[in-house]
Amino acid sequence: MNISNNISSIQAHQTMMNTSANNIANVNSDGFVPRDTRVVASEGSVTSNSRKADNSGSTKSQTDLAKEIPDQIVAQKATALNVTAIKAQDEMFGSLLDIKA
Repeated sequence: MNISNNISSIQAHQTMMNTSANNIANVNSDGFVPRDTRVVASEGSVTSNSRKADNSGSTKSQTDLAKEIPDQIVAQKATALNVTAIKAQDEMFGSLLDIKA
């Protein structure tokens, strides 16, 4: 894995967090149909796919806080993990440059 994979994962999880935050912000908006974001690992990168959730026809907001809060925790933990990996790669690369010099 290289730094660009970690960066694409951070960007994908940021999209997931933004979508979830918007859904939560509209929890009291009548007729609101939330969006759902899936983070997908593909060859060489990580991407996010967002789509509008299925409309149940309810006049109330269809945001499910029991889904949104864990989604935010997952996005936060994944971002922290990728930042740690980038820091480790940066430290290793710096050490290799020191050894070479």
